[in-house]
Amino acid sequence: MGFYSRQILPYLLDWSMSNKTLGRYRREVLASVQGDVLEIGFGTGLNLSYYPDHLEKLVAIDANPGVSRLAQKRIDTASITVDHRVLNGEHLPMPDASFDTVVSTWTLCSIADVDQALQEIYRVLKPDGTFVFIEHGLSAEPHIQVWQNRLTPIQKVVGDGCHLNRQIRELVSRYFPQIAVEEFYGENLPKIAGYFYKGVAQKSTTATV
Repeated sequence: MGFYSRQILPYLLDWSMSNKTLGRYRREVLASVQGDVLEIGFGTGLNLSYYPDHLEKLVAIDANPGVSRLAQKRIDTASITVDHRVLNGEHLPMPDASFDTVVSTWTLCSIADVDQALQEIYRVLKPDGTFVFIEHGLSAEPHIQVWQNRLTPIQKVVGDGCHLNRQIRELVSRYFPQIAVEEFYGENLPKIAGYFYKGVAQKSTTATV
């Protein structure tokens, strides 16, 4: 992980992901979280102020150590106890069935092996646990898809692995048959980067892993 990823990108992400529209979506996604919670792709900690008041503790991971300085400032003032770790979502050290809820906000776009990460999310969820997420990805409009596919190689460089063209519903559905997803364009955002998937996926009550 180079200088750009560690020293520059964290500030760009913090600035670009801090607007009120995204904050409203964060609040909607996080309203239902409960129990033991894991957030993957914690970033600079922008979700912290949107978690419900009843939540007392959060395990939060991010693969980029460069975001830790910005995240720590928010952790220090949060009402939630945060167990913050530098970890890759593709390889979680937590035991099977550890969490009631796993959270992902604008993270699946940039994980290199997203299938492996989703398998790990499923594994660490308790039976009947929920995966709540909001992600950007492939538009439903073919003419927008064309530009998303063209620009993704550039976006992967600028956004440290971020893809514009992942079909999030299909990816999550591979591991979570019980899924409800809302697809829409984010308010006042460019269509190429602003097609959102907001959803809740549930692990089976009879699942053993």
